[in-house]
Amino acid sequence: MKTLAFGAFALAMLAGSAAAAQTPNMGPAIPGVCVYHHDRLMAQSTAGQSLVAGIQRLSQEVATELAPYEQFIQTEGQSLQQGQASIPQDQLQQRARDLETKYREFETLRQTRSGELRYTLAYQQQQIAQAANPIVEALYTERGCGILLSADAVLRANPQMDLTEAAVQRLNTALPSLPAFSRMAVPAQQAE
Repeated sequence: MKTLAFGAFALAMLAGSAAAAQTPNMGPAIPGVCVYHHDRLMAQSTAGQSLVAGIQRLSQEVATELAPYEQFIQTEGQSLQQGQASIPQDQLQQRARDLETKYREFETLRQTRSGELRYTLAYQQQQIAQAANPIVEALYTERGCGILLSADAVLRANPQMDLTEAAVQRLNTALPSLPAFSRMAVPAQQAE
């Protein structure tokens, strides 16, 4: 009987310590101090998710556009390598120059499309941030925040101090998704 009681006590202690390890003591919420995690808002909001889907779609379009270049470069490179002994030297040199030209075209196009994707992503992120800023400001006022900390700069905080979930919910209502968007050309001043 003593062994059973001791076993039950040990099991209760282990369960209690496991529960304590899973939910660390965050301490009390500090009045006037709030935390906001912008990256989490971008990841969890429906607008952020539509941004990810749009960028994936555009990336696939770019990959499809670049695929013929890559295929030609790979095939022609292998052909030239295998035909070094059988192709006349002047033809071999001309084909090598043509291959080099095609490779430069490919690299230029790849860099241009990559820049366009980066610019489009930054622009669309800015659109979401512009929609989120007034929401975060309203939550700051409603919750009586005296200071707003970026969650990136905070190791751990009491969840009651976090504005992010409420911001995500309000952003989902205000901006359920981004309007359909296409790849944007990088403005000349930024391209340099």
